[in-house]
This record gives sequence, structure tokens and C-alpha cells, in this order.
Amino acid sequence: MATTQQSRSFQLHGRTFLAFVLKPEMPIGKWIAEADGWLARSPGFFDGKPVVLDVSGLLLTKAKAATLVEDLAARGIRVMGMLGADPALSDATLPPLLVSERTESDLSRDKAKTQTPWRAPALPGSRLIDSHVRSGQTLFHDGDLTIIGSVSSGAEVVATGSIHIYGALRGRVMAGADGNPGAHIFCRRMAAELVAIDGYYRMADEIAASLIEKPVHAWLEDGDLNIKALD
Repeated sequence: MATTQQSRSFQLHGRTFLAFVLKPEMPIGKWIAEADGWLARSPGFFDGKPVVLDVSGLLLTKAKAATLVEDLAARGIRVMGMLGADPALSDATLPPLLVSERTESDLSRDKAKTQTPWRAPALPGSRLIDSHVRSGQTLFHDGDLTIIGSVSSGAEVVATGSIHIYGALRGRVMAGADGNPGAHIFCRRMAAELVAIDGYYRMADEIAASLIEKPVHAWLEDGDLNIKALD
């Protein structure tokens, strides 16, 4: 009796990938204009990066959703999925509707922060990088991240916990990337293109000149991103 060997050439795997989440606000036209200003100051930031669109709280028809996705695509922002969307927006011509454990709106999240003290989530172990992060590289870690080296211009460092950089920071650094307002950023020499914690950010031209090339500490306090010199 002949036996049929099961083919293993087609396999399914579950993996987690880093994607940036954009949350448009009404009126959409004003939000797009603000995005244009942001992109003008940081051109190419979204090039080659997957983006998820959080449309919770927006009243969108299929036509308006399609226009929004097209407007973002024209700006080099590729939308791979939509969060918080009405099931009626499910359509083959639109990005797929995604489901996330983090479905609350920013408004309700901020309200919860003011009502109960924030507690640090349990994070995986820290990671140590004993080298430079070169231009064009994107480094992501789910937890605290320490870099014994510099972060070059055009490089990106992202972590869900705090970030320590024992060298020059000339690229982009984003801590608390998964909703962790208690994350901190430390670097030995500040010259960053972007500094962000839990979605709150400062661009290079918004960082005080007195802090450039100085060791600094960045943290969130009452929704305000503070950047102070360490010495």
C-alpha cells in the first residue's frame, strides 16, 4: 500500500514585526497638513517602513478611507492595515482590518493615566549592543536597550523600554514604543534627528541648542517630553 508523504514546502508561521502606528485626527485636512510639516522636517522617515493606521473615533466611509490611504501613499507612507475601523470598511480595495489588544483610544488612555498611577509593565530582559548603529540600520528591542557606541545619522533605535546610549546620538531614538510612558532615554552626546517616548517627540530643531553635544536625560512628565543636561 502506497503512502503519501505530506509536503512541507508550504508552512505557516506566526511572527511579530515592528510597525509604526499613525492616528489621524479630525479634521483630516488639518492633520494631513501637520503631517506634511513633519515630513518636511524629517524627509524619508517612513520610506520602506510598514505603517498601521489607527482610525478609531473617526467617522469614515469607504471612499474617505480610500482617499486617506491614497493621500498617505502619495507621501511615501504605506499603510499595511487599519486599527479600530468599523467592520463596514472591510473591502478588498482597502488595507485589512487589524485587531489589537490595545484598542482603547488615546483619549481614554490619557484619562486612565490621570485616574490611576502608572505601573511599569513586565518587560523582557535588557539587551546590550557593543557596537555602533550605522546609517540606514533600524534596531528594535522589546525591553530596555543599551548601546555602547554611537547611533549614526539616518539610523533608528526603537525599544519598548528605556534606551541608554554611551556614545553620540545622531539618528532617531524612540523609547516606550509599545505604550510605556515610564521609559527614559539617556545618551552621552545629543545630536539627535528625533527623540520620542510613548509617541511624544521632539525634532532636531525643537531641541535646545544648549543641549547639543551634551550628555542628556529625556523622560515624560504629565504628557510633556523633558530633555535635560546631565551635568
